[in-house]
Amino acid sequence: MTALITAVRLSGYGAAYFFASGAFMSYWPVWLRDRGVEDAEIGTLFMSRQLVSVAATLVIGWVAHRIGNVRGVILVLAATATLLMTGYQFSYGFLAILAVTMVWGGVWAPTMALYDGVLVNETRARGINYGSLRVWSSVAFILGAVTCGAAVDRNGPSWVLYVGFVGIALLVPFGLLLPKAEAHHRDAARHAPFGILDLLRSKPFLLFMVAAGLCQASHAVLYSFGTLTWRAAGIDDVTISLLWAESVAVEILLMLGSAWLLARLGVCGMIALALGCGMVRWLGMAFTTELWALVLLQALHAGTFAACHLGAMAFIQRALPSSGMALGQSVYYAIGTGAAQAVIFQVAGVLYGAYGQHAFLGMFVVSAVGMAALVALARRWNGGLLVGNA
Repeated sequence: MTALITAVRLSGYGAAYFFASGAFMSYWPVWLRDRGVEDAEIGTLFMSRQLVSVAATLVIGWVAHRIGNVRGVILVLAATATLLMTGYQFSYGFLAILAVTMVWGGVWAPTMALYDGVLVNETRARGINYGSLRVWSSVAFILGAVTCGAAVDRNGPSWVLYVGFVGIALLVPFGLLLPKAEAHHRDAARHAPFGILDLLRSKPFLLFMVAAGLCQASHAVLYSFGTLTWRAAGIDDVTISLLWAESVAVEILLMLGSAWLLARLGVCGMIALALGCGMVRWLGMAFTTELWALVLLQALHAGTFAACHLGAMAFIQRALPSSGMALGQSVYYAIGTGAAQAVIFQVAGVLYGAYGQHAFLGMFVVSAVGMAALVALARRWNGGLLVGNA
């Protein structure tokens, strides 16, 4: 019973967050088009949100690192996100939506960086496998995507916002269940012997951010235009939602076996698996919308997202001390994934506007560059701490 309560406390917040993400990631472009936003403008909206997220995640991560009260910061962000989300209901056209998006990006991304820092620290301290808790976020993502697909099919694109808001409204209640930082962890965070510049001077850490960041950024065309591409090919909304759900369902299987897989492949091997899956996945999606092929290609999400994320969390867990977890996670989320995605989302919009489905070829190139960075990382990093003391 104690183990169950601990699991709920640690995984509930992530489940609420990813329920909303399941709705938004799969159907947000459909909502945007319904509000009169064009394809190139969709790329601009994604890029703008990411740019704001980069700055906000760095600043908020530094604040949480210095004061040591990560849960308190998470609760403030969650409450603000709940209020800000209502702004989209009254926004029509590109400029109005852009204004809300710029503010929204400042609170949505930082909360996940901080939450993952809490999760990595707690699983390390309690001897729990990170993947066994993170799997509930994937389950919630499936529920969000399938619920949103059914709601849009029945009631229209406006329901994307309503389904997503359900998850957002649960952030504060589940945030209250997260553990408070112990006194010695707060003191250690206030006096951590390294800062942002120390991380940015570390060549292995930079190579890690390039490799893992580009792997995550290579999803840009899929996240921005996957649903629109499949709709144009005549695939119905319920089937599309099932394609999104299938990708995360396979991801769950990898999460459950993550301890076994990580022990055999190692940190760099996990990220290499992700990048390799990405090169195959994006090459295939550039040339087919056949349903049987999409089912196979969507299954590779277990590699492109889950293997990369698990490898990234394992790297941070090994390369940084617990006192620097909030800062390290924030730097990775802000620069490694946030900045990379900001650029690639804009590129995705331009490529898709010019070449349509063949824009996925650009994501193949992004994955290949990430693989080159990973090879360099494997040669430089010995698996130990890069900064600070354990």
